[in-house]
Amino acid sequence: MSGAVRPADPLGPRLAELPPSARRWRIGGGRWIDLQRPAVMGILNVTPDSFSDGGRHADPAAAIDAAAAMVAAGAAIIDVGGESTRPGAARVSAATQIDRVVPVIESLIVRFEVAVSIDTTLGPVARAALAAGATIVNDVSAGVEDPDLLAATAEHAAGLVLMHRLRPPEEDSYSDRYRDAPVYADPVAAVASFLRSRIAAAVAAGVPEDAVAVDPGLGFGKSVADNLALVARGAELLSLGRPILSGSSRKSFVGAVTDRPAPADRLPGSLAFAVLHMLAGARILRVHDVEPHVAALAAAMAVAEAAGTPHTR
Repeated sequence: MSGAVRPADPLGPRLAELPPSARRWRIGGGRWIDLQRPAVMGILNVTPDSFSDGGRHADPAAAIDAAAAMVAAGAAIIDVGGESTRPGAARVSAATQIDRVVPVIESLIVRFEVAVSIDTTLGPVARAALAAGATIVNDVSAGVEDPDLLAATAEHAAGLVLMHRLRPPEEDSYSDRYRDAPVYADPVAAVASFLRSRIAAAVAAGVPEDAVAVDPGLGFGKSVADNLALVARGAELLSLGRPILSGSSRKSFVGAVTDRPAPADRLPGSLAFAVLHMLAGARILRVHDVEPHVAALAAAMAVAEAAGTPHTR
């Protein structure tokens, strides 16, 4: 009948069923993060040049205040970074990164009951951060740039995030600004193959497999279409048997599909991508805006569970 309203899907949003190996994540200090429900990782860039919040938290006191707000809003993890990984960013020495992140990590450990992650690709930075109390290493190069990072993670019995990227920041472009877009026969298959090989490398270096989480690297060496495919087909990466981290917050592909050129204006799109990726299997959500993400993810989980769809139990 013309103009008739289609009945709603009686199942509601479908929540991907996690394999048992992806339901908990071992991190340092003998701790585990329960991923039966989403865990929000708050982004704390103590840098002058990050793409969205560069300079806002360069002062340690400002960084601690920002972290306090994230913890109060429900962040399970604070991810501290001393080097911007945005496309085109200049590289930062290990010494400079250590000077930026260690005082902040030491203060976080004293003040808050929250897991702390170090966002770096360098072994010396990982070692210094872990010695200061961090319990997770988040490496956007997946241990390719500095294999010592894997050894450092193993020695400290820390959690590890391995991310897919096509090229380092100084050779990369934003997802919506490629002159010649990256070419994958299948972006999801390519990312899965790479991450599988890096999980094996981490395990060979002594990192327990249950300490590894994987990140498809949204926005890193991918076109807008590639990023959309990785979210839409996110459940395919569950075949890796590891927890999945999603990092779409404020990125250029979010701005491209929502017509929001400024990163600060991309919250609505970031929330939508986080919810959709969570439904597709991601359970660690790395975000700038903790409070609205915690609320949006909780609402999506409530609807999905009320619909009786398969989930992590």
